[in-house]
Amino acid sequence: MSKQGILIVVSGFSGSGKGTIMKELLKRYDNYALSVSATTRKPREGEADGREYFFKTREEFEKMIAKEELIEYARYVNNYYGTPKAYVEEQLAAGRDVILEIELQGALKIKKKFPQALLLFVTPPSVNELKRRLISRGTESNEVIEQRMKRASEEAEGMEAYDYYVVNDVLDTCVEDVHRIICAEHGRSMRNREFAEMIKKELKGE
Repeated sequence: MSKQGILIVVSGFSGSGKGTIMKELLKRYDNYALSVSATTRKPREGEADGREYFFKTREEFEKMIAKEELIEYARYVNNYYGTPKAYVEEQLAAGRDVILEIELQGALKIKKKFPQALLLFVTPPSVNELKRRLISRGTESNEVIEQRMKRASEEAEGMEAYDYYVVNDVLDTCVEDVHRIICAEHGRSMRNREFAEMIKKELKGE
């Protein structure tokens, strides 16, 4: 069977818990690698270059675009964000499954460039639960929460582009569900064409 890693794109509403799911996956299993994005925004307190992000100047980032060193990139609130290609390709070749936590716009770009990428969309079990989680953070005003709910409504229009929906109700169950989905993907026929051809040849005595 193929030992090539799978490129996994994880998106979801703000407050769906996708970041927590990714951290738990990395903690429990050693076959996952979380891709670190590049950005032109300034580091926040406690953030380190190469850990949360690769922090770049606008000039450096635009050079990366020109040299096609990014799998995808987008611009949000006057800053660039993108996924460096070299790290992802290196990890996939080593047989590790690479997780990209990005928004719908970037996810669709990646699916176009990498048709075999696995797209997962994380959602709470209900809209009421989504709002409850946003409020319980206690870090955002009512106005910001309403903006996030409006954004979620827009994002929901693109949910059909994803391969699987992951309902984050009980975290432990959700993490194991995601792991099982990815393990099952490794056995999918489209990822193992060479293996199938080898079996056919051996059966024919070639």
